Amino acid sequence: MIRLRRSARTPASRRSGTPQRLRHTRWLLTALFTALTAACLIVLGAVAARIDANSRDTALDGRIDRVVTGLAREVYWAEDGSADLEAVRSDEDLSDGSRPVTVLVRDASGLWREAFTHKRNELPADMTPLAREVAANGDTAWHDRTDRAGAAVRVAGEPVWNDKGEVGAVVVAGADPGPGGRDHRKLVLALELGGATLVALAALAGHLLSGVSMRPALRMLDEQERFLSEASHELRTPLATLRLYLDAALRDPADTRRAVTDARALTDRMGRLVTGLLARTRTESGLGELDLQSLHLDQLVEGVVAESGAEVTLRTEPTVVAADPDLLALAVRNLIDNAIVHGGNGIEVTVADGAVTVRDHGPGLDPNLADPFARGETGAGGRHGIGLSLVQWVARAHNGSATIEPAEGGGVVATLGLPLTTPGSRAR
Repeated sequence: MIRLRRSARTPASRRSGTPQRLRHTRWLLTALFTALTAACLIVLGAVAARIDANSRDTALDGRIDRVVTGLAREVYWAEDGSADLEAVRSDEDLSDGSRPVTVLVRDASGLWREAFTHKRNELPADMTPLAREVAANGDTAWHDRTDRAGAAVRVAGEPVWNDKGEVGAVVVAGADPGPGGRDHRKLVLALELGGATLVALAALAGHLLSGVSMRPALRMLDEQERFLSEASHELRTPLATLRLYLDAALRDPADTRRAVTDARALTDRMGRLVTGLLARTRTESGLGELDLQSLHLDQLVEGVVAESGAEVTLRTEPTVVAADPDLLALAVRNLIDNAIVHGGNGIEVTVADGAVTVRDHGPGLDPNLADPFARGETGAGGRHGIGLSLVQWVARAHNGSATIEPAEGGGVVATLGLPLTTPGSRAR
């Protein structure tokens, strides 16, 4: 009877070693990608905020400059050298607009006095230092000050030249930078929130993309580790048996020939097992492909039965399939070996219609066994069921099927089925 039990070491625990390094690398790449994205967004956000601030300051200064420049052109000088501000007072578009304005005139004693004001409370309390600066430099002066209520105000002083070639008056206008500043802060907040969102999305995208790019490597390492684990488990028993053969030959030279014969059979079996495991690992990891050929299944099975040396009743019918000859031979050997180990004598092998059927007369299947082909199962005698899992993999790789069912009268019937092809057709 085939008795299999679940291996204590699960595939998840087998895969928890080497791939962890790639997973750590994945997180490192995600962090690096996120950091680079964040740095780029910070630089771009800072540049955008700076450009916006400069643009708002330039626009504000432009509005103030239009007021002071326009009013300065409307200051005239009387014959007695006094300033004539009638045009300024009657200019509704400039003086009576929303901008606070004042005109300072220098009297005969050199002192500055305010000759005209509009919305004076929205300008600094003392305008004399600004007038002196403008008169001394002979050019427009710009300052950020506070008005009488303590609120921020942007002011500009424009010189007005009299007939003597001196700065006889200074036109001062101001504007509240608050609305522009509030809009600028809203923009900065939007840039910060948008940047944080983009960084989060970049982190998620980077993690997903790194996972996609590293998935083949993880799968390959996963298959490699699983191959090493399965090979070590499956080869342990043959290696121990080989040592017993060699120890027996050393103790009794008369048993040397038999020991060498048995040892050669064991090495052949181990070689076939390793070949099958390697082929499955390479194919599942995408590093290899099946060598599909159009071959006679009946002739291949006859050769495998002859190599086994077991007492097998063989019945064949000509049948041609498209398959990898080495892998197909390995699967057939595993079915026959399984019947020899668990089924005892009276093994019957039938080949017909693209199927290989192996019938034994042993105790049969364990009724508690869910799937004899399950990968990672281990038998009561220490065998890990890798041979049967290879049979199922070979069948699926060729778009075929593999089954094990109870047989009438006792024993089991194992069947490996493959798609049929016509003789001489080209395998694809």
